[in-house]
Amino acid sequence: MHNIQMVDLKGQYQKIKPEIDKALLDALDKTAFIQGPEVKKFEQELAGYNQVKYCISCANGTDALQIAMMALDLKPGDEVIVPAFTYIATVEAAALLGLKTVLVEAEPGTFNINPEAIRKAITAKTKLIVPVHLFGQCADMESIVQIAKENNIAVLEDTAQAIGAQYHFKNGKSVFAGGMGTIGITSFFPSKNLGCYGDGGALFTNDESLAKKIKMIANHGQEKKYYHDIIGVNSRLDTVQAAILSVKLKYLNQYIKSRQEAADFYDKALGNHTHFGIPERSKDSTHVFHQYTLKIKDGKRDALKAHLEAKGIPTMVYYPVPIHLQKAFGSLGYKKGDFPVSEKHCESVISLPMHTELTKEELNYIIDNILNFFKS
Repeated sequence: MHNIQMVDLKGQYQKIKPEIDKALLDALDKTAFIQGPEVKKFEQELAGYNQVKYCISCANGTDALQIAMMALDLKPGDEVIVPAFTYIATVEAAALLGLKTVLVEAEPGTFNINPEAIRKAITAKTKLIVPVHLFGQCADMESIVQIAKENNIAVLEDTAQAIGAQYHFKNGKSVFAGGMGTIGITSFFPSKNLGCYGDGGALFTNDESLAKKIKMIANHGQEKKYYHDIIGVNSRLDTVQAAILSVKLKYLNQYIKSRQEAADFYDKALGNHTHFGIPERSKDSTHVFHQYTLKIKDGKRDALKAHLEAKGIPTMVYYPVPIHLQKAFGSLGYKKGDFPVSEKHCESVISLPMHTELTKEELNYIIDNILNFFKS
């Protein structure tokens, strides 16, 4: 078996190489490297795809989180509710702005933030809820949106891992990830389902005044050049990255389908196993499988990881340490045992290779080696 990739960006590139190369050369030929016409074109295309009124691009997903919090006028000491089981960027942005991070528990099945835990954590100082659509499916937005509405709290959707996923509300309405909250953000890190060839990010909103403010903040707080009305940052998507993303956006649905087919293949072969659990799929959200994550029982996760790597199969642990046990966030005052579900996730999760170029031969090889490990 040839070397299996966790994410096969080269194979994906080779399939669309002529289009990507042309887009790059066209952008280079125009020499409008900052805020070139390709940037506005891509923003309009992505807004259309995601069925939102406004899309504002920026330099990366972490910037997108910070810009969103700045646009919502959050002040030092305001409380932001964030899941304990997530990537560090979600809480980093809040910390950089002097906001108080309030962590809450994850769901045992879907890995996403627990709405009842959100409800219990709300105080008079709570100004924002940040649901992270982890691994490719939406959090319980029906409940989260209702909780936010009842308490007059903004919602910032972190959809860096779930672009293209759709949430189905009880009234029959389906909305794309990033279009349900006050603001949504995404990342175009190369390994994302819609990734560029460097760093990049974007924000979504249906609020015109918010869109205007977000755009200003991302560009030094100016609407007119050299006239700075608010405090901003310098966070822009490069023109060449926008050109690449415009090409890849045309293939996003195809990429999602490929990932879903690979996940179905995994599910069929690995389901109903006594030693591990396959990903739980929400009944209310489609799953775009940014990651395919197993939960390994009986403390055998690390041994399985070593076994697979010895067979040339890469794996990743997203995430080995929950936020409340990270040294950088020790000042939050949490301790081991405060979030047992999140802690258990960190001790048991393992993500298998998941990308658009996986073959049945590769999938079968991965599956056989997982099953053989538990037979021995």
